[in-house]
Amino acid sequence: MSDRDFWGWPSTPKRPPPAHGIKMKKAGTTWWGQRWLEALERVLGGDSGRLSRGRTYARAGRTHDLVIQRGEVTARVTGSRPKPYAISLTLKRLDDGVWEKAIAGMAGRAQYAAELLAGAMPQAIDEVFLAAGGSLFPRSRGELMTECSCPDWGDPCKHVAATHYVLGEALDHDPFLLFELRGRTKEQVLSALRAARGAGSDGEGATRRGAAKRRRAADAPAIPSVKPGKLTRAGYDAPREPLPALGFTFEVPSASGAVLRQLGAPASWSANITPGEVLAPPVRAAAERARRIALEEPGAADAPATAPRRRSRAKRKGADE
Repeated sequence: MSDRDFWGWPSTPKRPPPAHGIKMKKAGTTWWGQRWLEALERVLGGDSGRLSRGRTYARAGRTHDLVIQRGEVTARVTGSRPKPYAISLTLKRLDDGVWEKAIAGMAGRAQYAAELLAGAMPQAIDEVFLAAGGSLFPRSRGELMTECSCPDWGDPCKHVAATHYVLGEALDHDPFLLFELRGRTKEQVLSALRAARGAGSDGEGATRRGAAKRRRAADAPAIPSVKPGKLTRAGYDAPREPLPALGFTFEVPSASGAVLRQLGAPASWSANITPGEVLAPPVRAAAERARRIALEEPGAADAPATAPRRRSRAKRKGADE
């Protein structure tokens, strides 16, 4: 007996999924997406049957019109009724104090700042938020508010569960949605991170940079004075002492365009895409071309291509004569 028969509701066949439905292929393919689903399943609880039916709904494309805005998630889920069910999910926002401490903690770790500016989520990032008094992932039912217009009293119902799984797949593609669900946009977090790393123009940042510059000057070794001797024409190019050994590497960088992303967009930039997205492909192509030129044997590319053409011209000239 189904839940609908038990409560006396008429049992009607489900409507087909809409053409614009979001078909979940596989949620939790990244560590943060998997962590999100594990946290939701732990926090939401509920019976495994509803969660399983929610996954089936998500794979079938019954969830649609998913919108994430200002930390709130809204969606529609097509079920058996003519009108789709309205879903809303809200995760409690972190207060400004927690965000300030978390951003300071992320800025204090160069690897975290580099990965975030490169568009990746550091695997231990929640340690920073926990130390700041919060968490990116929900830890209690009170942090997560869900609503559905369906008559099922279950918590969560299968429509809410389906939306959660679709959201988990969206997080796989864009980890910065985690920040937005907790109250800050990607741009706000990265701008604050750049400012905390010393890229801002505030007075405190200038003071820190000035103090660091003075420390470097104090720690720098004294430059020995040089008294040139009498030079001769023959010894003009001769080094006065052995030159240090130089080493070069032409390995492909692990993350391309990191500097462009760290610089961000200038104040006058008005395009919908960032300067890094515009400049990264030609910069990457130029770097790859330079690497191939540096590793190529001198003259190896030109000799075989030019010599046959000269011989063929000479042969044709002899034949014409």
